[in-house]
Amino acid sequence: MKKTAISIIALTLISCDKTVQGEQEEFRDPYLWPFSETSIWNMPIGSDAEYVPALFEDVDKLRMTVDEDYIVMKPNAPLTKVYYSEAGWNKAKDRCEHNSTLLFEAPFPHDWIISSETWIGTTPNSGLATLMPDGETIKQTQPFAHCREGNVATSKAMAKDVNLYGEGITGAHGGSRLSAIGGALRNHELTPASGPVRHALKVNVYASKNLYYDTETKGFRWPAGGADSQAANIYGTIRQAPHNKECRMGALLALPASLDIATLELKTEPARILAAAFQDYGAYIVDNTAWDVFAIITEWSPDGRFIDEFRKNWGFNFSTYGNDINASWAEDLKKIFSQLHIVVNNTESTIGGGGTPRQKLAPPFMEK
Repeated sequence: MKKTAISIIALTLISCDKTVQGEQEEFRDPYLWPFSETSIWNMPIGSDAEYVPALFEDVDKLRMTVDEDYIVMKPNAPLTKVYYSEAGWNKAKDRCEHNSTLLFEAPFPHDWIISSETWIGTTPNSGLATLMPDGETIKQTQPFAHCREGNVATSKAMAKDVNLYGEGITGAHGGSRLSAIGGALRNHELTPASGPVRHALKVNVYASKNLYYDTETKGFRWPAGGADSQAANIYGTIRQAPHNKECRMGALLALPASLDIATLELKTEPARILAAAFQDYGAYIVDNTAWDVFAIITEWSPDGRFIDEFRKNWGFNFSTYGNDINASWAEDLKKIFSQLHIVVNNTESTIGGGGTPRQKLAPPFMEK
């Protein structure tokens, strides 16, 4: 039977319970919790995980922002034509401008504006993941822009299609070739009522200080499909401490199993939830921030924006640079990032390091 999503009343719900012969059986909505239970985005860290310190530089001065994935799980939305724009990450060019080359058509709300007026930063990564009308195929591209109302958008680089119910590894994060939906903190997560985050996360790091490159590894490791095009000239070039050869694009970061999170004495509840996710599932390095800041990948969708939901729920900003910084939250993040390790035996056959998973696997999908 073809697996498709069942609409649910509350967006904050990602699973439901169904009584089966006196037992509780859990299901999940693939629009909110996609990909197979064995996907890298859903597999917990295992008991055989081998850890080495990530050794990020300048964590004591840590600044964190977000890299937003544009996620459109609306297969019945009106089709939008996405044309080729050469602007990319060139600050002197306009992503709104395009030529006559049609990259693809996909469901996208015509009134949702994604432009320099609404996105964060000057030239964000702007990865788009949109579900096609068949309800299964996800198209991904970057850097995406939809500058004015209507059925015309722009982008530059395409990624291979993936299936909503498959492994979902690859995608439009250009530095790693990894997914523009899997691993993102979704709008309904990290709230006072959401409970634990039950999937791996994604982070960006300052490659010039923290990533390693050599001619053998080319600066990346599985599951990344590659590194930045300028990795040989960028990675580790301004690092002061000895190079950490394990810290490459695609590395799985985690708080080690031996760490008692309580000893970190985290002061904020979202930091405690985040720390548990880092220990139970970890986070993949998927892109270069290109400046001295860390980034966690979050959702921006037609239904809402993670950073807005976070501030509404907790009363302070998710980012820890600029104005209106919450000191306790910032200190909590420094503590977490200073303790991050790399799972060096994370491989295709031992996702999360292998052994007994720290948490139960993702439940089955809802079905029609």
